[in-house]
Amino acid sequence: MTFTPRSRKVGVAAALALMTLTPSLAHAQTFTQTTPGEAAPLGPGGNEQDPLNDQRAGERSPTGRLARRQRQPRAPQPPSAEEIQAAAQGVLTATNTNCQITESVLLGQSANKESLYEVACASGPGYLLLTSTPPQATDCMVLAYSAEQARARDPEADVGSQCSLPANNNTMAVITAFAKEAGLACTVDEGSIIGAKPGGAVVYEVGCAGVEGAQINKAASGWEVASCMELVSANASCRFTTPAEQVATLKGWLAGSEAAACDISQARYMGKNANGSFYEAACNGADGVIVRFDTAKAVQQVYPCATAQQIGGGCKLTTTAPAAAPNS
Repeated sequence: MTFTPRSRKVGVAAALALMTLTPSLAHAQTFTQTTPGEAAPLGPGGNEQDPLNDQRAGERSPTGRLARRQRQPRAPQPPSAEEIQAAAQGVLTATNTNCQITESVLLGQSANKESLYEVACASGPGYLLLTSTPPQATDCMVLAYSAEQARARDPEADVGSQCSLPANNNTMAVITAFAKEAGLACTVDEGSIIGAKPGGAVVYEVGCAGVEGAQINKAASGWEVASCMELVSANASCRFTTPAEQVATLKGWLAGSEAAACDISQARYMGKNANGSFYEAACNGADGVIVRFDTAKAVQQVYPCATAQQIGGGCKLTTTAPAAAPNS
């Protein structure tokens, strides 16, 4: 029997060659913070409401006791909350970014009049939005991850603009929602961005309470998922999944099968073929087994290690002598 030692999904995930995310706003230009406009100075007559001030001022001699004061232009009024949200929504629309705005702020304006906004969204991450040509929308989580990586390389690194709205401090909530969308049926207890695929798709690692986690990324066709046992088999790693959680996962799949009595000490993903996926279980005090599962992780067949040498190269976690050949 032959089967591929790595599934298509894990092949994609294990070959991520995760790149450092370099969002365009990470090193954006300097922005001047906007401040509310101050009241304009009073007119020359001392009464801003008096329509005759300019006339009276013109009649006075500039050398008189009350020298005429030069009228200063009124400072522009800051945009209203509605105007800020409308401008931010314009950038979201122009960049095809899905976000139902719950909060928006204008952070400042660059010397070339490009405005920088931050928005929080009803679901998912928030964004920094730049009215450049073309407009830019950058995920707050991506910015934070990029800053973390830059500071790890150089504690004094300039990490550029970052999100600051309290509502955007929501990494675990976002990753939990993404894990649910990706079909992970577990209680998420840890999570992080871990990089990006060559095409730019952000890759997240998800940790699950008591069972194995996974790496997930959103592709054009939907979420791609690589389980941690699959990743380990491809010489990758999961920070948030322990060997004990891998064992617990396989033990749960074996419940109610002829292999349920196996007191699993180690678990290994072997690969898959058209018939299903294959896992090895080392059993405390007993011979190990190789188990074939269908796509729903229901047990299809159990192969004792003593007779499983032809299944993907046989057992690796259990040292078992081959079964004796029948007498001729």
